[in-house]
Amino acid sequence: MLSGLVIYLPIIALLFFVLAAAIKILREYERAVVFTLGRFTGVKGPGLILLVPFVQQMVRVDLRTLVLDVPSQDVISRDNVSVKVNAVLYFRVVDPERATIQVENYLQATSQLAQTTLRSVLGKHDLDEMLAERDKLNNDIQEILDAQTDSWGIKVANVEIKHVDIDESMIRVIARQAEAERERRAKVISAEGEEQAAQKLHEAAVILSQQPEAMQLRYLSALSVIANDRTNTIVFPFPLEAGSIISALGGGTRPSPRSGKSPLRDAPK
Repeated sequence: MLSGLVIYLPIIALLFFVLAAAIKILREYERAVVFTLGRFTGVKGPGLILLVPFVQQMVRVDLRTLVLDVPSQDVISRDNVSVKVNAVLYFRVVDPERATIQVENYLQATSQLAQTTLRSVLGKHDLDEMLAERDKLNNDIQEILDAQTDSWGIKVANVEIKHVDIDESMIRVIARQAEAERERRAKVISAEGEEQAAQKLHEAAVILSQQPEAMQLRYLSALSVIANDRTNTIVFPFPLEAGSIISALGGGTRPSPRSGKSPLRDAPK
């Protein structure tokens, strides 16, 4: 009996080795690209699959969304400003067959393509557009990458520009530009306020001129405001009617410069 066990032991070990090489378990997010004698024969998985040992080989492909950090790239903008830009890329494999057969290493190929596309797209825009229109630039880069990686069976889901590093001297120039812009806006707002105030004063003057009593009430209201203020100002009320009296007296007969006599002195008594 012992001799029989010794005879069957190598067979059992060989059978166990064959089963271990033939049985493969794939997770839900994995697929197996199977090659039979070097030729593509199909995509299998997930779950339990069987392969013919030494005849069939498989390549595992991950279908989950992968995150790729694009290294910092030196970019010269359209207005000749040198900046350093880095981004992050989100993509996934949608066709395991093409991702394995059409490209040697789809991770490295996608990374290199993302770097060159980032430089070429950002080089067509000004620095202000890089800082203010990131969403538009992200969409442009994503569309270009998605179109070029489609033949590899890869879907680029999203591209996000993380940092746009600018030289210190350029930062000071941008700060001065922003300060000048704010000063311009402040002056424009002040001028618009003066224009509106002048328009309202004109309308108020037209209304007050239609009714003299309204001007007298406005005059008394101004005196009330001044009286409540804690100042050393002394206010002497001046009747508005006195102005019309002075105007009437000033419009009377004046002495003739030739005679040198006053009309009141020569008048008959």
